[in-house]
Amino acid sequence: MPLHYLRSYAGPQRTDLSNRRLGRSLAFVAGAVNAGGFFAVGQYTSHMSGVVSALADNLALGHGALLLAGLASLAAFFAGAAVSAILINWGRRRAAHSRYALPLLLEAALLLAFGLLGARATAHGHLGATVALLCFVMGLQNAIITKASRAEIRTTHVTGLVTDIGIELGKLCYWNRDPAAAPVVADRGRLALLGSLLAMFLAGGVAGALGFQYLGYGATLPLAGALLVLALVPLLDDVRERR
Repeated sequence: MPLHYLRSYAGPQRTDLSNRRLGRSLAFVAGAVNAGGFFAVGQYTSHMSGVVSALADNLALGHGALLLAGLASLAAFFAGAAVSAILINWGRRRAAHSRYALPLLLEAALLLAFGLLGARATAHGHLGATVALLCFVMGLQNAIITKASRAEIRTTHVTGLVTDIGIELGKLCYWNRDPAAAPVVADRGRLALLGSLLAMFLAGGVAGALGFQYLGYGATLPLAGALLVLALVPLLDDVRERR
């Protein structure tokens, strides 16, 4: 695979094409981690809507232990997004080629740790820590593509995607029968992007669920390897430039 092609994924020069390539790849990873992680920890970790709703329920019902677990998940997602922003801004201030590759590398390392140590951690009763780890990873990843695409693309939850697809489909189906009024026109390019992100999240979910059924926690190892490949070229560019 040509180096310039790999460089386009996580390199500092961002274009619509490179953002879409990275967004689709990360949507697949998010779907796989979310679905596979459900088999591992019994909880979806890529979106916080359910976590916040569960927080409200447990607060109202007085379930203190579940409330604390939900707060830990929410805090971990916050922390992942914050760490991603810190790494990207740190790299930007230093004109680093790897400003977006650094959080990708961290995500790969954490998924590698989950794949190698997750079963042992769960067996020893550290389920809460495992859930927090996956929430941290999802917060980290969502912030990467949000920063890279200037908030145009998000990959770890599909509620916004489905809403935006519905809006564009509504525009597409709108009957512009008044020639004097400004026409309602769907953004077909955006509709295609949103549809592809949704499809990649779904494909990743299927792959993650099947992978965990047959490989267990090791199913995250190929995901970690793929993220490492995406991050490697900008990292090598920094090393070469400093030499």
